[in-house]
Amino acid sequence: MPHPSLPPIAGREAEILALVQQSGPVALPRTNLRLEAITSAFACALHMHQPTIPAGADGALISHLQYMLEHPGEGDNHNAEPFAHCYRRLADLIPQLIGEGANPRIMLDYSGNLLWGFQQMGRADILEALTVLACDPAVVPHVEWLGTFWSHAVAPSTPIPDLKLQILAWQHHFAALFGSEALQRVKGFSPPEMHLPNHPDTLFAFVSALRDCGYRWLLVQEHSVENPDGSSLTREQTLLPNRLVARSSSGEEVSITALIKTQGSDTKLVGQMQPCYEALGLGRLPLGGTAVPALVAQIADGENGGVMMNEFPPAFLQAHRRLAAQDGGGSGGTVAINGSEYLELLEAAGVGDAAFPVIQAVGQHRLWQHIGATPTPQTVETAITGLQAGDPSFSMAGASWTNDLSWVEGYANVLEPMNLLSARFHQVFDPLVAEDPAVTRTQPYQEALLHLLLLETSCFRYWGQGTWTDYAREIHRRGEAAIARGASALGALA
Repeated sequence: MPHPSLPPIAGREAEILALVQQSGPVALPRTNLRLEAITSAFACALHMHQPTIPAGADGALISHLQYMLEHPGEGDNHNAEPFAHCYRRLADLIPQLIGEGANPRIMLDYSGNLLWGFQQMGRADILEALTVLACDPAVVPHVEWLGTFWSHAVAPSTPIPDLKLQILAWQHHFAALFGSEALQRVKGFSPPEMHLPNHPDTLFAFVSALRDCGYRWLLVQEHSVENPDGSSLTREQTLLPNRLVARSSSGEEVSITALIKTQGSDTKLVGQMQPCYEALGLGRLPLGGTAVPALVAQIADGENGGVMMNEFPPAFLQAHRRLAAQDGGGSGGTVAINGSEYLELLEAAGVGDAAFPVIQAVGQHRLWQHIGATPTPQTVETAITGLQAGDPSFSMAGASWTNDLSWVEGYANVLEPMNLLSARFHQVFDPLVAEDPAVTRTQPYQEALLHLLLLETSCFRYWGQGTWTDYAREIHRRGEAAIARGASALGALA
């Protein structure tokens, strides 16, 4: 049973995995779109996140949104209530457009931190709005929820054993809020900061975890991937689904479908609905021996900045009204579409992932070229060291929405404790869980897991040194204490 002071992040692993691994289409039975009527399409996603910080009464863990509300005079904290409005407003905009005869679409990515924050704050207004967006039969065909890491961790610098913990924690939380049937429809994944690992073993573990947890496709930034020969994706390729292949240092391979987010100023592009207007100038493209609608995919923060707070709602309404006017309903010509809907329409027409161009993480061509045909963990690490020595710009730390920010360099005071806490967590709990999976239902396990996930939140690095790294240090201290209590309570060897 969930504990009142903890978010629902563990305890149902076998049940959750059984739910999400069921096959079959999730959007196709509900869509009102027909592939043959579509010439081009666009898919917009909104990313929502607020970190959890130890800044409440007596150092309690609270949402940063709550901190903003309680400290309105600091920085931009006066935006707290406008942010809260952004988190719930799609529950007004989507039904409004449906009522007008339009055919809107939106994809939503909410971090687990944020969902827990709404619960902690008692914001029933937001949670009720999100329930409409996740569960209302009239709204469900128009809204796709995307999975993500529970605490907005960045994949390349998250300890490999924790990637699946982050994914499963979010799935637990989403199912607890909106039900099992809603979770079964979540088949696309949005990595925080669009940060894609390019180290072979991290990427292999990441894609493997996504596939194990039932995900069918991933949204990636175009400059974070390359073709097998090392070339950048062509313009046409960014408008089609690709197949991201992850090859480990032992030569194992796993793949997942990738939809490409193009580069640009994310909030301005989505805030002013540029993907819609770009799609209006596009047509069909060849893929797998047939012609399929070009897809413009884009994601942006859903609340951050004046464009998203103020310009997005009227732009969203205007764009969908324009599409509805072109054919009397927005179901032909250029259309709004969601990721799973697009891919399932293609698959129903006989265009599956075997037809998609193969891509890999950026920088891997140079690595594989250096190693040859038979990689081993030793040759991979030797090659990475050699390439970095010859070219300081060569990096296996991954790529994200901004290449001028490292999520690794200069953050040893966060990363080292994070790695230590992760190692200690797995040392204590993995043997216990292997012996009795019900251990994940216990408060000691869940309390330790919560602090591990929270320490991996990207904000503790993105916002630089000072208060944010102090928060991380405190979460680390509490995490060590929680693991020690868990080891004692559950009889683990110290």
